[in-house]
Amino acid sequence: MELIIDTIDLKEVADLIDHLPVVGVTSNPSIVKRTRPEDFYAHMEALKKLIGPRHLHVQVIAKDAEGMIKEAEYVLKRLGNDTYIKIPASYEGIKAIMALKKAGVKVTATAVYDLMQAYMALEAGADYIAPYVNRISNLDGDPFELIDLLKKKIVEDHYSCKIVAASFKNVRQLKKAYSSGAQAVTATYDVLKTVFINPNIENAINAFNADWYEVYGENVGLCDLK
Repeated sequence: MELIIDTIDLKEVADLIDHLPVVGVTSNPSIVKRTRPEDFYAHMEALKKLIGPRHLHVQVIAKDAEGMIKEAEYVLKRLGNDTYIKIPASYEGIKAIMALKKAGVKVTATAVYDLMQAYMALEAGADYIAPYVNRISNLDGDPFELIDLLKKKIVEDHYSCKIVAASFKNVRQLKKAYSSGAQAVTATYDVLKTVFINPNIENAINAFNADWYEVYGENVGLCDLK
């Protein structure tokens, strides 16, 4: 189970990697828009330094295969060959994925709405495939069935690809994506923080502390005992 974060805000990233078992960071043009870095590559270089050995996924802008490949090569030149290139799983995108995989590039197939679209990206060699959970749901589709069937195909045919479920509005969708077979999720700062916004957690901690303080005194911790 992999946890990847869907933000390039340096403060948000720093907070999450300090508190959670994060393995990577994803970005796309909409995520970039939220942060609006004046110098994109300087910002992404700072992000890479911040996340250390964790992996970074950067999405192309071009819509044609040749343009995608050209942008991928430039991103790798600027940010390093360990960067995952996010390619939309469009008709042109599948062509670009095949070419990039032949060149040994790490690829994340994104903007996946349909199972056949996912199958094409799988056969093209994508390392990660990103179904859009909430967006599929909004179109009256079943993203969890897609994840389940895609996971079965990966297992049955021995692909090394991983499903990184994306596009979440709440924690319930996160949990269901994992239980449906996604090996990874990528979620925003706000959604991930919501996991711990539960009054029962705080109430349990306070009750434990009250019992302890009744025995040893108010605000006496484990390190205060001789």
